Amino acid sequence: MQSRDRKAVFGWALYDWANSAFATTVMAGFFPVFFNQFWSSGVDTTVSTARLGLANSIAGVTVAVLAPFLGAIADKGTAKKKFLMFFACTGIVMTLSLYMVSRGQWLPAIVLYILATIGFSGGNIFYDSLITIVAPEKRLDSVSSLGLSLGYLGGGLLFALNVWMTLSPGVFGFADAAEAVRFSFLTVGAWWAVFSVPVFVFVREPEGRVKISALKAVRAGLIQLRDTFREVRHLKTVFLFLAAYWLYIDGVDTIVRMAVDYGISIGFEPEDLIRALLITQFVGFPAAIGFGYIGERIGTKRAIFIAIIVYLFISVRGAFMQDKREFYMLAVIIGLVQGGVQALSRSFYARIIPADKSAEYFGFYNMLGKFAVVMGPAVMGGIGLLVRSMGYSSNIASRAGIFSIALFFIAGGILLYFVDEQKGREEVRYLENRGSGDSA
Repeated sequence: MQSRDRKAVFGWALYDWANSAFATTVMAGFFPVFFNQFWSSGVDTTVSTARLGLANSIAGVTVAVLAPFLGAIADKGTAKKKFLMFFACTGIVMTLSLYMVSRGQWLPAIVLYILATIGFSGGNIFYDSLITIVAPEKRLDSVSSLGLSLGYLGGGLLFALNVWMTLSPGVFGFADAAEAVRFSFLTVGAWWAVFSVPVFVFVREPEGRVKISALKAVRAGLIQLRDTFREVRHLKTVFLFLAAYWLYIDGVDTIVRMAVDYGISIGFEPEDLIRALLITQFVGFPAAIGFGYIGERIGTKRAIFIAIIVYLFISVRGAFMQDKREFYMLAVIIGLVQGGVQALSRSFYARIIPADKSAEYFGFYNMLGKFAVVMGPAVMGGIGLLVRSMGYSSNIASRAGIFSIALFFIAGGILLYFVDEQKGREEVRYLENRGSGDSA
């Protein structure tokens, strides 16, 4: 039993290793640079930033709308792994397809990127929900942090290889850096596919008490979703935490997705930005594990607060940085807290939701996370365009955009202060006991 449990934990955590290649090489690394310089060549950087922000927002809205429905259906049909496979395959195929997009074809690149991001984000709904199957409550923080840490290491290793390919294309037989970047999209798709296998092999999803057809699963899932909307008024702690999470994770995801584009817009060289991303990845590997143990010792909520305060500093300081040394310094600081805030938010939430409805509740969790992604890039791009239209330079407009992200950390931290974990557990027990009474 213990050996099987360890395999399940490892198989689950390894999916983070698999799909983080997309988050690192595509979302945070090469796509923003390549979109700006290859697919949108000759276009003003402010317009390119706005297009990229819009693409992230469209993908976020799509996943956000679908997430609760898909989660409810998966809970009823015990189909979390099947939904995970569908979205992972979608992301993999769309990422591989980016290789075929030629210079100047910004619209096909955006469409494929949106679909790949939907696959990445949609799969994470069901991946996150599986944590309640593989980890006991006392190990939620450490298991969640293990996944994030492996994601940093795996994503960082492939990203380092891809960076080497672009800096020395001749060594790998490429004509130029552009061809190397395009080939990197193929490596991400292959990496994602290969290392996704263990989660499907080693994680055993509990069978439902009664076998039901796909159509009945959809119907039962929608009924469950309706019932959850009715019962959520009794889970005030869940509602308050989701509101806080919606705000502060907005800032985190916006910095992840827009940092490279921001650096380009204020005059940094792409090579400097790529190096900074590599720093973040390899600092993030041990830091994410460390944050898991910090959460178990001082409390998960306190550890999340530390990360929010650090991110507030990053967003304000980032608006005033002048040289690449400052960018490297901020990259180190981001690496120290990025994995921690993501891992501990996931484990904190898992403690205050009904375990038998984990996919549905993580659907809500990811729904708000994706709506946050809609807000962050859109606000950043919109503020930049507004300041630019007032006659200021692109440099100042971009700095104003990144500074606006600080507001999300402030608001999210204030709401998190009022979240009471113990009260949240009591609310879940009340619902479970009431449900047992109704069944009796």
